[in-house]
Amino acid sequence: MSFRHRHLLGIEPLHPTEITTILDLADRYADLNRSALKRANALEGLTQINMFFEASTRTQASFEIAGKRLGADVMNMAMQASSIKKGETLIDTAMTLNAMHPDLLVVRHPSSGAVNLLADKVNCAVLNAGDGRHEHPTQALLDALTIRREKGRLHRLTIAICGDIAHSRVARSNLILLGKMENRVRLVGPPTLMPSQIDQFGVEVFDDMRAGLEGADVVMMLRLQRERMDGGFIPSEREYYHRFGLDAEKLSYAKDDAIVMHPGPMNRGVEIDGTLADDINRSVIQEQVEMGVAVRMAAMDLLARNLRAARTDKGVMA
Repeated sequence: MSFRHRHLLGIEPLHPTEITTILDLADRYADLNRSALKRANALEGLTQINMFFEASTRTQASFEIAGKRLGADVMNMAMQASSIKKGETLIDTAMTLNAMHPDLLVVRHPSSGAVNLLADKVNCAVLNAGDGRHEHPTQALLDALTIRREKGRLHRLTIAICGDIAHSRVARSNLILLGKMENRVRLVGPPTLMPSQIDQFGVEVFDDMRAGLEGADVVMMLRLQRERMDGGFIPSEREYYHRFGLDAEKLSYAKDDAIVMHPGPMNRGVEIDGTLADDINRSVIQEQVEMGVAVRMAAMDLLARNLRAARTDKGVMA
């Protein structure tokens, strides 16, 4: 399989063939996860540590389930009560981790670049579970897998990403991945929620929901990232929903077979109508959650193979 990386820190370093490698393996794990056994041994004998400096439910649970299904010893570190809260630096934490000899480190951090810093200091494979406004690579990969399974391909599709683009690491990772796979990407949202220098992204930009969704194959909604906002970006949630919330009328401008996505957690009645979110004929939100486990299994499997190969080359017990 074509995947040459020691860490998974973002989508940007990945070649399209490496993205396909991850998705092909994740497809197999998706089938495994629907079987009665749900067990593999790709991480047997390895230790996985999950370090979440930001609160998370689905991502942390997904990584934990993925590691356990692959046979890893999984540890969740309570970072809210960690030594960092008592003044320890991130580099000191890295040194402490090295002394524990972990094999896989899953990190979510509120600061962009923090995961890359840790990756430079630790002697193990690192997976970025989201850092600031930078990237969330496994979310983009699970979105890609969901799209590919639903549409039968991951190229030459028209994909509308709607909502709070400026504060979203999910949007950034998806922009990069979908661009690498030759899709037509549109960004839809109010100008106040668009990143600066948006013209450099090479995408179409709309501040009208109906025009942005016209003929779209995929409609990807994003959550309002209020925890990352430091001012008034929208007049009110009611006005935001009226103009940019997804409902049946706005969705009618997309293709008849367009699918609806959302990375979660959802704010029903703000970004998306609750009935539409639960529509089994259009919404693939629950499948995204399911594919998240499969993608994280695939990513950790591939990193573990490279880790073992590197240790063998160095004469270290794999």
